Amino acid sequence: MFRFDALYVDGVREIKSGIKRLLDAKYSDVFPSDKNSKILIKPNLNSNMNALTGNTTDLRVVAAVIEFLKGRGYKDITIGEGTNSGYYRSNISVIERLRYDELGLYYGVGVKDFNYSDTVAVSFERGVKAGVARECQEADFLINMPKLKTHFEAGMTVCLKNLIGCLVGQENKKKVHGALSDNIINLNQGVKPHLHIVDGVIAMEGLGPTRGTPLRSGAIFVGDDPYIVDLMCARFASFPYQKIGPLAVAKRRGLIKDEHLHFVNDFPLERIHRFKPPTAGPLATFIHSPKRQKYFLAIRRTPLFNYLCSTEIVGKLLYLTGLRQDVFIRDEMRWEGLSLKKGKCTDCGICARYCPTEIDLPHELDKAAGMDNEWQQRCIHCLYCFSVCPESAIEFHGTQGFMEEQVRQYGEIIKEMVK
Repeated sequence: MFRFDALYVDGVREIKSGIKRLLDAKYSDVFPSDKNSKILIKPNLNSNMNALTGNTTDLRVVAAVIEFLKGRGYKDITIGEGTNSGYYRSNISVIERLRYDELGLYYGVGVKDFNYSDTVAVSFERGVKAGVARECQEADFLINMPKLKTHFEAGMTVCLKNLIGCLVGQENKKKVHGALSDNIINLNQGVKPHLHIVDGVIAMEGLGPTRGTPLRSGAIFVGDDPYIVDLMCARFASFPYQKIGPLAVAKRRGLIKDEHLHFVNDFPLERIHRFKPPTAGPLATFIHSPKRQKYFLAIRRTPLFNYLCSTEIVGKLLYLTGLRQDVFIRDEMRWEGLSLKKGKCTDCGICARYCPTEIDLPHELDKAAGMDNEWQQRCIHCLYCFSVCPESAIEFHGTQGFMEEQVRQYGEIIKEMVK
């Protein structure tokens, strides 16, 4: 009756082979027969913090799906996402910072920022109309690829909430918050992905969706029903689904039925984790209470407040008080190459397991300084290898820019987590 599968993987080759085998064996019939069909992949690119922090969809997981699709002969593949409106407002391209643009170039697929798309209207609460990217409605096959992580307003963000990234620009994303959980369900009634692939390889617990703690669970969940997949993710994280806003609304509306719950409870999940809940600070908790949030939203929509939020001083204040999760750093990274500190390298192979394009590190890294070799053509500058090296044997050349904040917040946590 319901289609759902759990996959537990770690390194890039295991991720790619596992996803390809699973899609071939269990989901082959759901893909279009026409190889010229428009295939749209919708990851979660909420911030410029990469997948190793638990923030965004892993490049390795998306690469696996692209390789599967190209192996099946599909010619029209696009990665699309309407990234966090704060970055969009600050003219910062999250797609470029996370190297999804270079992943697209490497595989020869399109990449689209939905913040600049034409819109199609969907209905929200109280008669509000919001605009979703036309690409999401016109795709012949839409693959929803969320990150498994906590969310301090919604409880968790997985398949259902990931569709907020289909909304065009800041003005349309703001409309969701008029009734967050209800509008997430309304959005899912207007945009219907054909397949859901959840990246939980490195998930996030605690104060998500941006300021939580990465958790290496190794899980990838696949299914064609977003309610089943989100319910299963809640069970996996040991979260009562009733405390996850969109799932509670879906149950109230009759979209989640007894057969959904029986299927989820009876499914033999091999692993269960106990994610730390997304507990916000006292000020954020007070303001984001359903009783008071409408007043905050009214202020938030004013031109004066938007202007103040764009200033560095107010931005830092909002971050320190917990009212803003992201740090909008304008300094871009300037990448000049990587090299290996041979005295520090222990040949542990961790860096190679995290490379989305499967460069055989660290030996090929010796040639990085040449800048005109095959290694350079395959490297997409994601810095996964640099981030995970437990001995800090990989040296970055250039200016880290915005990446300095990721290193500050998560550098040591990531190195310890991947050992």
